[in-house]
Amino acid sequence: MIQYIIRRLLQAIPLLFIVSLILFALMQNIGDPLATMGGREATRSSDRQRLTRQLGLDKPIYLQYFYWLAGNDWTMIDVDGDGVAETAGQRLGVLRGDFGMSIVTRGKTAGEIIWDRLPNTLMLTVTAQVVIVTLGLLIGMYSALHQYSVIDNIVTTLSFVGFSMPIFFIALAGVYIFSVQFKNWGLPHLPANGMFDPQVGKTTGQVALHLILPVLSIAFIDVARYSRYVRSTMLEVVNEDYMRTAKAKGLSRRYITYQHGLRNASLPIVTLIGLDLPILLAGAVVTERIFAWPGMGRLFLDHLQRGDTAVVMGIVILFAVAVILAQLLTDIAYAALDPRIRYD
Repeated sequence: MIQYIIRRLLQAIPLLFIVSLILFALMQNIGDPLATMGGREATRSSDRQRLTRQLGLDKPIYLQYFYWLAGNDWTMIDVDGDGVAETAGQRLGVLRGDFGMSIVTRGKTAGEIIWDRLPNTLMLTVTAQVVIVTLGLLIGMYSALHQYSVIDNIVTTLSFVGFSMPIFFIALAGVYIFSVQFKNWGLPHLPANGMFDPQVGKTTGQVALHLILPVLSIAFIDVARYSRYVRSTMLEVVNEDYMRTAKAKGLSRRYITYQHGLRNASLPIVTLIGLDLPILLAGAVVTERIFAWPGMGRLFLDHLQRGDTAVVMGIVILFAVAVILAQLLTDIAYAALDPRIRYD
């Protein structure tokens, strides 16, 4: 197993190199980073030549990529032309953990900006994933063990309805009902945006209260998806010979369901979780936009629109690493759940 893990990690190095090369080339054609320099006003024509030289944009694209990857000499960038460098420092390169300076949030590196937002995204997405997996397993198992019952039919119908709805509709409907209408009716209502009320402060209770609507919006669709997979795989397992043998031995129904049934039916679910793990870092773009949640998805959109290559590339590379690690963890989980799977 250790040799397999090492081999997979070594295989990831050229993969990350190819991904970064393609994305860097795409970023050069998305927009003009000098159009506003991350601000609201257009850059003066007299400053464009100076900024182009200072940012290294006059170099060939392969040389720009090399500087981004491996670093270069000290960089002094005078953004507003007043003779004072707004950003200064040694460009160490991505290979040494330096993604460069942001042109939107001046004076901050891309790494600092990303790490500021990452805890907010993990708070939202990890909470949502726990709710999704828990409810998906419980609902799916109950539906499989009570096939074609009234509750199973109701759950099946709601699952198809939930799975067919777009996330923005669910989020806006939740805001309209639980924030707007509940307030109009004089009932306790949920906050519609932000992480906390500025008048109260960033307390645990405030953050938890502001998490409810975004988490439920994300979970509504994925609970339907997970429950359908769990129901389908559990129905395949309950009729297997080893399940009937366990019943004949007199084992309790709960023991048979969890120890034999769920464990053998969990491999497809592990695949789903492995595919969803990278999203925990990437953030929920639509949900964060609607609820004004300061996470990675919202950060990515804001800096992509302004051509901030350093921050955008940092987020995408982080996401690529998360995908590779998630697939590796999925393979390890397969071997742990199914003794027949070996990677040696």
